[in-house]
Amino acid sequence: MISLNNKRIVITGASSGIGSATAELCAALGAKVLLLGKDEMRLTQTCTRLKGEGHVILATDLTSYDLMEENLTALLKTFGQVDGMVHSAGIEMTRPLKMLKPKNMQDVFEINVTAGLNLARILTKSNNWCNDGGSIVYISSIVGEVGQPGKIGYSASKGALIAATKSMALEFANKRIRVNCILPAMVRTPMSENLLQSLSNEARDNIEKMHPLGIGAVEDVSSACCFLLSDVSKWITGTAMVVDGGYSAQ
Repeated sequence: MISLNNKRIVITGASSGIGSATAELCAALGAKVLLLGKDEMRLTQTCTRLKGEGHVILATDLTSYDLMEENLTALLKTFGQVDGMVHSAGIEMTRPLKMLKPKNMQDVFEINVTAGLNLARILTKSNNWCNDGGSIVYISSIVGEVGQPGKIGYSASKGALIAATKSMALEFANKRIRVNCILPAMVRTPMSENLLQSLSNEARDNIEKMHPLGIGAVEDVSSACCFLLSDVSKWITGTAMVVDGGYSAQ
């Protein structure tokens, strides 16, 4: 049985989608959760759904690096040393190369990659992280490994997370901090639902067919997150776990 009893987990993008579902499951499995996101109202809504006690929120822009670090460090003094982190915050971008400007690439890399690596830098300081090791999980994407037209900038950012995961896993192994990433295909979230609604029926059917087990649910990814956060996965690090309903098997 997977348990997160007495663990303290920090989750970004916790106001909706995969981040929110992961926060709920972590709490149900016994963890205390620190929820990060931009929207204080939606973070509060997620927090009220969590089982257990001791959960806290921090409404912050992850890319306002100095202010975020100052506020997070202060909050950790009362929340306690953390055992795990999930970087679920991110933005999707569909833009062919001829329309892909440097600013577009900068924006997607800043939240998808830089913010997640910076958060790990802050949390893994000796006074912020517990002495017994733990687990860091990044939400990458299957398009970080396989190509898709119009996804050049997005794919590059998610591929960067896969590469960073491997180097971080080696760098933190002596501290018993495991680092892994998860590669979902399309999952039903508010962001993906908006995308699907903008497409023709034929285009939506084609996307469905690309997922042999159907489009995923947020719980499919949150379950994988909690497996990697738990001690059940204590010998797994530096991996890219594919959770894509068969998308990449074709």
